[in-house]
Amino acid sequence: MSNYRHAYHAGNAADVLKHVVLLLLLRRLQQKPAPLCYVETHAGRGRYELQHEAARKTGEYLRGIARLWDLRESADLPPALRDYLARVTDLNPGGELAVYPGSPRLARAALRPDDRMIVCELHPSESAALREEFRRDRQVAVHQRDGYEALAALLPPTPRRGLVLIDPPYERPDEFAAALAGLQVGARRWPQACFALWYPIKGPLASSLLHAAVLRADLREVLCVELRTRPDRDPTAMSGSGLLLIDPPWQIDQALREVMPTLARALQEEPGAPASARVEWLVGPR
Repeated sequence: MSNYRHAYHAGNAADVLKHVVLLLLLRRLQQKPAPLCYVETHAGRGRYELQHEAARKTGEYLRGIARLWDLRESADLPPALRDYLARVTDLNPGGELAVYPGSPRLARAALRPDDRMIVCELHPSESAALREEFRRDRQVAVHQRDGYEALAALLPPTPRRGLVLIDPPYERPDEFAAALAGLQVGARRWPQACFALWYPIKGPLASSLLHAAVLRADLREVLCVELRTRPDRDPTAMSGSGLLLIDPPWQIDQALREVMPTLARALQEEPGAPASARVEWLVGPR
């Protein structure tokens, strides 16, 4: 079992990208009135205290959500970014950035009354925090179990429409292969769903190798979304992150192309080294 704790990384640039895309996917899926189910394989906990020792030790949120915080009342933000910042603001009503929502809390805030949510977290203390977060919430089911195993055991859920977020910590040497295998299992078991696979970018070839493997996997429509916030100088350090969206909602690429330049400008880490954003179909719509 991994000892990974997301508290050290909560609210960083990778979280910002992942959560903007997550909310956008849910909003687009909800344009149809039929209920949906949101599933997450590696959920962590529902919220993170940014003044906690873990967050203060790394300071990663200062290069992520903190750079966007003062933009939350700007009138010219792309709608997807405005929606995301509004959800973060809901947990910080006093105006000071003190709490950052994890993916489960953000997704729960977006659910309609007939929607459901299934979240999985293997680590005992993180799973316990997640259960406490959603205690007595009948729309949410919390499972302390391996996320990859859950893709085979829990899919397809009811309702039959939905979204699956696969976002492991990538601490295992074989994590990329395991994540891709889990994605394939899930897509076979729940073909009506949209899948989002989050991944870190370390070095110039990392994402290219993953994309090549995805193409060999013969998945249906695949949209790539990436944000690099600094140059690829050190292959052991993250220079950015990305998501592969499998069978995403119609015209989601247009909405992402609208928001990504704003994220790139806000989250650039080094002066003179602009962040770069990518929205590209690896397997185009049929």
